[in-house]
Amino acid sequence: MSVERFLVTGALGCIGAWAATLLVREGTDVVAYDLGEDDHRLRVVASPEEIAAITFVRGDVTSLDQLLDTLAAHEITHVLHLAALQLPFVRADPPLGARVNVVGTVNVFEAAKRHGLATPVAYASTAAVYDEHGAHAPRSLYGVFKQANEGTARVYWADDGVASVGIRPYTVFGPARDQGLTSAPTTAMQAAARGEPYRIPFGGRTELHYAPDVARGFVAAARSGREGASVFDFPGRSVSMAEVIAAIEAAVPEAAGLVTFDDVPLPFPPELPGERLDAQVTPFETAVRETIDRFRDADRRR
Repeated sequence: MSVERFLVTGALGCIGAWAATLLVREGTDVVAYDLGEDDHRLRVVASPEEIAAITFVRGDVTSLDQLLDTLAAHEITHVLHLAALQLPFVRADPPLGARVNVVGTVNVFEAAKRHGLATPVAYASTAAVYDEHGAHAPRSLYGVFKQANEGTARVYWADDGVASVGIRPYTVFGPARDQGLTSAPTTAMQAAARGEPYRIPFGGRTELHYAPDVARGFVAAARSGREGASVFDFPGRSVSMAEVIAAIEAAVPEAAGLVTFDDVPLPFPPELPGERLDAQVTPFETAVRETIDRFRDADRRR
């Protein structure tokens, strides 16, 4: 039995699936806490044996009692809080977005306090807390809600000594990234792997982060032993959509010309302006090639 026992909220999402899988591969106990039941992202990144090693709880972060019961029943030692509704879903239903993204995060911190968690809560913030100039002036309710979570973390440290590390990814890509505004580069890689045309609906420059790198960053943050309420941007490289397409075509030369983009920038800064998390990252071109290779392997197994 591992000394560590991780709770991963939102474990059926992209980063959650990667985090749960990486933890199981090293022999760490994992409790996957998610309201959904669709494990297709886990099946993209994990083997059937790895999935069988995960303990699943159909859990709702808007229920403080259920979180408390889960932390106690499984003697949780580390928490990765990744459960959230992404930008399009928050825009479609703002009250639900607030309950999941804001109240859910308050519940996670309150549960950590009452449980006596001795390690920092590692939670997901977002680049959407910035406007296009890099100021803390979010242009969406999704960004506003995530900014509120960063404030929640600061207050829980100041008032109750609950430590935390917030991480702000920008455009996460890689296997299992199939939902949300910035999933388009991954969809483009999958289309190229299949020899199909695809148009990325935005352009400009953005920072791309490889999903398994981001998952490793969250795991390391939960293990860091940091005190306080730290928040970091995730390290990455600012690339244009033309550079993204060039990397795709380098990995799949026969797909040249199939992937295009609309030259409309996202309402976020071209490069993240905050202090960076100390984390190792896979070189961008290598990560693109690995993603495309995995998509090809998955198609061959069908």
